[in-house]
Amino acid sequence: METVSGNLASALRIKPGITAIIGSGGKSTLLKTLGLELMRAGGRVLLCTTTHMFPVAGVPWDGSSRRLDAAPWKPGALHVPGCTCEACAGMSRGSICQAGVLDPETGKLSAPAELAQRFDYVLAEADGSKRLPLKAHAPWEPVIPSGTANIVWIVGASGLGKPINEAVHRPELFCERCGCEPTDITTPERVAQVLNSEMQALGLSTARVMLNQVDTLNDPTMADRFEAALDRPIVATSLK
Repeated sequence: METVSGNLASALRIKPGITAIIGSGGKSTLLKTLGLELMRAGGRVLLCTTTHMFPVAGVPWDGSSRRLDAAPWKPGALHVPGCTCEACAGMSRGSICQAGVLDPETGKLSAPAELAQRFDYVLAEADGSKRLPLKAHAPWEPVIPSGTANIVWIVGASGLGKPINEAVHRPELFCERCGCEPTDITTPERVAQVLNSEMQALGLSTARVMLNQVDTLNDPTMADRFEAALDRPIVATSLK
């Protein structure tokens, strides 16, 4: 197990192109942390989603100086072919922005127009989890863009050792895949069993697995047990 507090791009082996972030327990935090890291290394970075997510505070909208946590913008504004904003024209090296369509009712962004070819790195939040640390996937999930170069599957360690019906999004599907009841505990072995089952079913065996929130574990051996049951190397961290 590789435990990291920085240099996530190297630990997760992020290559230029589209990176889909799936799973639960810190997707949005990873999106911003990884994006800023790649920006500081000189990359042109776009943050977006293929589903819905809240805007990333402090990150410029459409490459301009406007920031989503400081100023409103026109709901429904969408990048289209022919747009002359800085993001569409080609951003400078070492820059970051986010794009998408704002739903004025939910305050969330949905998928942007095709901008991937104009950036070195496109980081896409490609899953939903209702802010729970663990999840099982429905048949239509995750929503991974075509041409994706990297997939990061994040797992929230804060859900380990808790009742399934309290820590897991779609607990009924989770229970189906590991043969347990909603009131049972989310052991590292059960979470690994569900993850392995879904990786095989979805054809995502090349995804990099990141166990986040390891600082919340009362029993640090849970991280090692999860990696052993998963039978593949993981990256462990505690994103802030």
